[in-house]
Amino acid sequence: MTEPAVTQAPAAEPLLRGTDLHLSFGPTPALRGVSLSVEAGEIVAVMGASGSGKSTLLHCLAGIRLPESGQVSYRGTELTTLSDERRSALRREEFGFVFQFGQLVPELTVRENVALPLRLSGVARREAESKAALWLEELGIADVARSRPGDISGGQGQRAALARALVAEPKVIFADEPTGALDSAGGEQVMKLLTRAVRGARAAVVLVTHEPRVAAYADREIVLRDGSTQVAGVAR
Repeated sequence: MTEPAVTQAPAAEPLLRGTDLHLSFGPTPALRGVSLSVEAGEIVAVMGASGSGKSTLLHCLAGIRLPESGQVSYRGTELTTLSDERRSALRREEFGFVFQFGQLVPELTVRENVALPLRLSGVARREAESKAALWLEELGIADVARSRPGDISGGQGQRAALARALVAEPKVIFADEPTGALDSAGGEQVMKLLTRAVRGARAAVVLVTHEPRVAAYADREIVLRDGSTQVAGVAR
């Protein structure tokens, strides 16, 4: 059976939508009916204490984990109708990810790490690394392109992770505590770079954080408490 294509959504349809999402780990509910929509070019911050369900929500919206009930749609296509292989391709080609500790591959150089999403999608090495070099220049870390992750600072590593998330020109960036391992100055720098880059590319961002100073960069905030939406923020 042919899988449904991921096509451009109608104008009235949000780019990404999660509706009435439920998911439990054993007897413990992680999500209890959470709904969230994200428009193209919008930055939405998901706030809450540790264990509130923020990362679980991000994983469901990105198709990494399927909810037990509820729906996640991207450009009008329900992700549960796609195979694991198609969802993986979607994450490589249309989604970008930035995690708290960067999660760079230690055996690869910084430039090779940034080029990795393109290489996994079949782009030739020279072209992939050329595009990676442009993003390293854009984010101010071209001087560490040949270094390995263990030889650079935490702030440089997080900027490299941001470059890797952006290199394939994704439509949605999922950022899970992207400043959590940095000091205040480093965190501010990463958020300024992230905001500038995604605004320029009109990419949407789902930003998971527990820090108000980080959420302040978003257009809109929601707050999770014990797996439920408690507060819906108003667009600034």
